[in-house]
Amino acid sequence: MAARPTIAFAKFATVKKGAAFVLSAEEAGLSERAKAHDPANALARVLPAADFLGKFGTSAEIFAPEGTALDRLVVVGTGKSSALDEYAWLKLGGHVATLLRKAKEAVIVVDLPGVETDGAEAAGIAAGILLRAYSFDKYKTKKGDDGKDDARTATKITIQTVNPAAAKKAFAELEAVVDGVTIARDLVNEPANALGPIEFAERAKQLEALGVKVEILTEKEMKKLGMGSLLGVAQGSPRGARLAVLQWNGGKAKDKPLAFVGKGVTFDTGGNSMKPASGMEDMKGDMGGAAAVTGLLHALAVRKAKANVVGILGLVENSVDGHAQRPGDIVTSMSGQTIEVLNTDAEGRLVLADALWYCSNRFEPRLMINLATLTGAIMVALGQHHAGLFSNDDELAGQLLQAGAATQEKLWRMPLGSEYDKLIDSKNADMKNIGGRYGGAIIAAQFLQRFVKETPWAHLDIAGTAMGAPASEINQSWGSGFGVRLLDRLVRDHYEA
Repeated sequence: MAARPTIAFAKFATVKKGAAFVLSAEEAGLSERAKAHDPANALARVLPAADFLGKFGTSAEIFAPEGTALDRLVVVGTGKSSALDEYAWLKLGGHVATLLRKAKEAVIVVDLPGVETDGAEAAGIAAGILLRAYSFDKYKTKKGDDGKDDARTATKITIQTVNPAAAKKAFAELEAVVDGVTIARDLVNEPANALGPIEFAERAKQLEALGVKVEILTEKEMKKLGMGSLLGVAQGSPRGARLAVLQWNGGKAKDKPLAFVGKGVTFDTGGNSMKPASGMEDMKGDMGGAAAVTGLLHALAVRKAKANVVGILGLVENSVDGHAQRPGDIVTSMSGQTIEVLNTDAEGRLVLADALWYCSNRFEPRLMINLATLTGAIMVALGQHHAGLFSNDDELAGQLLQAGAATQEKLWRMPLGSEYDKLIDSKNADMKNIGGRYGGAIIAAQFLQRFVKETPWAHLDIAGTAMGAPASEINQSWGSGFGVRLLDRLVRDHYEA
């Protein structure tokens, strides 16, 4: 992987070497502390010449500024101070990361005229830098810009702030979440030949080192439980299915757990209802839901979240051979409900059906949220800047929308209703796994709802946001890690003791 910057926090002091980054607000300009790094007052000439007005994300720089031993002095625009919310500081860190280039040492002076900071802002910049710096180059043998191996050490970054101790404390929790996002990104980016259901389960098992209890159910155990819906998807692959059960017990023993269930189809050919060849390589990312749940459990464990949390990962490969499920087959789910499989490429809902039922039966959770790269239809409806939210509980839906707004992992609530539900009634079984031509994302959600009983539940269709989503200030990776920051925020704001 690419070298990761190392970050420390310190009190304000004049920067003596390397690259110095100072902030400039659109309406207020540079602070006196920022100006102290420019003893020759060169910025007074450079900024107007560069037409620099302090707009968010813009920058101007001086190389080897007069009167200092600095390599570079970089001014970064923050936009209007009144618009600097939590996510803006994160984005600002992402912008700074692009300006670091190959600097071995850099100092960022977090100080703006009239803006009171308490350390959270500096921590946000640090987290944004790490998120933007992520790069999946594990399989590249030549990593340097010049085609040669890049053996340079990570950039050492010092962030100056009014309260370094508070910044360090805030960053410790943010870094846990950043690492969770990194885990999710790595899992989604891995090629399917390296990451099948068994290998994914082994990755999940590594969370035991953090105090997470991990159980891995094999095909034999799932067959005894009656998981015919999940196992039907896996029967065309020589790679065995797994169900990973992750438990973090950070709350009171009597408290019911929060449950997060992830679709983990490590590769999806579509089965006998095979996908077209064009773009099929992207189906290595069809386990983005399970990746997000794994990253979330990592984040919660590292920051010692005061909540009881269960993660369920349904891990299969949807492949095709002589044993593969056929269109028209009827399977019996763990719930006892029968399903007519009219399209083997509508497989994620079959995996989740048994995973949700198992979770509900065993843990009787306070709530269940499942994440899945479930339908292309959600991208037709929402594009790739929002994930689809379906829920049987208005309070839970509102909390998720609020968390999405805070983290900018945005959600849009979609409808559920009996009119849609009847579209999956089958003449030959209790239900079929597809409906008609229209409302595909809604019909998939209606299918899942038949397996959640009365538990407050939400389904997040992240097909457009977990993989191949538009690049942003804090993500340049194909696998985005969508859902980790969102759900960590949900737990933090509403469910921790």
